[in-house]
Amino acid sequence: MTSNNGQSLKNSKIIIKKLSEIYEGAICALHHETPFQLLIATILSAQCTDERVNQVTPKLFQKFGDISSLAKAPIIEIEKIIKSTGFYKNKAKNIKACSQKIITDFNGVLPKNLEDLITLPGVGRKTANVLLGNAFQITSGIVVDTHVLRLSNRFHWINTNNAVKAEEILCTIVPQKYWIDFSHWMIHHGRNLCKARKPNCANCFLIKYCPSANLI
Repeated sequence: MTSNNGQSLKNSKIIIKKLSEIYEGAICALHHETPFQLLIATILSAQCTDERVNQVTPKLFQKFGDISSLAKAPIIEIEKIIKSTGFYKNKAKNIKACSQKIITDFNGVLPKNLEDLITLPGVGRKTANVLLGNAFQITSGIVVDTHVLRLSNRFHWINTNNAVKAEEILCTIVPQKYWIDFSHWMIHHGRNLCKARKPNCANCFLIKYCPSANLI
């Protein structure tokens, strides 16, 4: 089933409204004090839980808390701190290179547009959207992670596991004023009720509107 299904699109307005009411005030789960720290935390979150990232970043930012210090940091030191996040060698390489590129190409100032952000090592559309939305309140797009993909497919809004295609479709379904908060609502719902292995349909407030309810 695709996002062109009339009933699914009709229900999308109700589902979005319900999510906004239940998860009102939901915010980014990655701990940070500056936009740059959020960027680094998001890079670390690839194939890793937010909880694990939040355990690692305090030590990382205490030792290398800004763009300049991370740009100069020895790779081995970064690797030691972030090792538990997985794929640490590649992440450390990207973090250092990203910091250096911000200094050399953007005069040490973090870009505030998607086009420039995705030129940074380790930064794709998802990371750029996280940063722009949560650090700068810029609605550049919708953050599509595993929860957003899973739920959007279960709601029959999309029929793809390609994050770029999913974002393109979701941006036509979700009003732009909700783009930033929408992913937080979906992530919270995915963690609380609509889990990957065993969704709790019986206790879900969307059971009347979800086409996948009790069928998974």
